[in-house]
Amino acid sequence: MINTKMKKLPLTSDIVFKRVFSKEGNEDILKSLLEAILEIPIQDVVVKNPELPRNLYDSKASILDVKVEIDKDIVCNIEMQVKDLGDIDKRSTYYMSRILSDELKKSENYGQVKNTIVINLLNFEFYKRNSYRSVAHMKFERTKENEFVDMGYKREDEIATQDLEMHFIEIPKFVKKNPEANTKLEQWLWLIAGREEKLEMAKKENKEIRKAIDIIDEMSMNEKEWELYWSRKFAIMDYNSGMLHAQEKGLREGREKGMKEGMKEGMKEGKIQDARELLKLGMRIEDIQKVTKLTKEEIEKLRK
Repeated sequence: MINTKMKKLPLTSDIVFKRVFSKEGNEDILKSLLEAILEIPIQDVVVKNPELPRNLYDSKASILDVKVEIDKDIVCNIEMQVKDLGDIDKRSTYYMSRILSDELKKSENYGQVKNTIVINLLNFEFYKRNSYRSVAHMKFERTKENEFVDMGYKREDEIATQDLEMHFIEIPKFVKKNPEANTKLEQWLWLIAGREEKLEMAKKENKEIRKAIDIIDEMSMNEKEWELYWSRKFAIMDYNSGMLHAQEKGLREGREKGMKEGMKEGMKEGKIQDARELLKLGMRIEDIQKVTKLTKEEIEKLRK
């Protein structure tokens, strides 16, 4: 068992993130987080999916997003992405399409469809961009010379619609930049990154940050919350292992032996990284063996 008195549940876990920000009574901290990310004043937030999905631990590692209605004008989907599966751009497009489809079913008038925002908090680096926060809109391509019509516009419209917006916040890039916790966004991102030492002043000035820390502390003393965390973590590990197994099978069937060996080495490295994380969280070596299939000797070497 884990000594939960000495450990804190990480907000970089999707199930911990959802439990903190979608629970009834925590609307004020969700509102504060969204204001910091979107840089807009918000009066009211309503979580549309506070419950955990029934297939939480199945082989597909179900999505743990938080769907929020903001001031009755905006529908926002926010999610903590735990592992890089190389498809966050496509997943984000899918989320947006799903939200728009749901909204169109509710309304007969296109003009009544709410603005749609998708927020992805990534616990990994994904885009080749020199920024930890990237905001995307549906933009026009540059006007081609052979299609130019002189309409007298000194400045052309660049955005096709303001109704669609995607945010990507890459936590490792933020940590690498290592800013002070001067803004609300910096304060929230340091809390999500698990660096409370950066938040001494924020805890005095920001009541929502202080409340969020208290909630995490309380959850971290609850054995059932740890059971949920570990069950979810194991489900994601199983899902990722299954994905790697499928890729490896494809390599066996259609690629050279050298590439198969490279995939095996990659899988081994992934298991080693998972073992390091589990050791940091205080998990017993015997339990880590069951999850990662590494030997006791291999795991003990990681402690050095």
